[in-house]
Amino acid sequence: MNRLFLILLTVPSLAMAEGNAAQGQKRFEECAGCHSLEAGKNILGPSLHGIFERGAAEVQGFMYSPALKRSKIRWTPQTLDAYIADPQKAVPANRMPYAGLADSAARADLIAYLLKATR
Repeated sequence: MNRLFLILLTVPSLAMAEGNAAQGQKRFEECAGCHSLEAGKNILGPSLHGIFERGAAEVQGFMYSPALKRSKIRWTPQTLDAYIADPQKAVPANRMPYAGLADSAARADLIAYLLKATR
């Protein structure tokens, strides 16, 4: 039973791991104007360092929207995928001025890169 549970937990992560991290690194160039991968370095947006280990609105020193603070999102590849697809749909009234990334393959690439680059 425990083995099956562990397998089921990894299946969503495997789907995100199918993205191309090298392509995702190029895609991240669009994000780098607002987000740093360096711990403690906030720009217009919060640092993404350690994003998959925390909840939304938890970076110290960054002023988040009340909507994101209330969201109770825990960042996983799946929740980040939904947020990047359409930030306003995922968290209405958030302050991120980004229309979203409709291309699911591009999001998978970006998330594959972030899984490697934000640890």
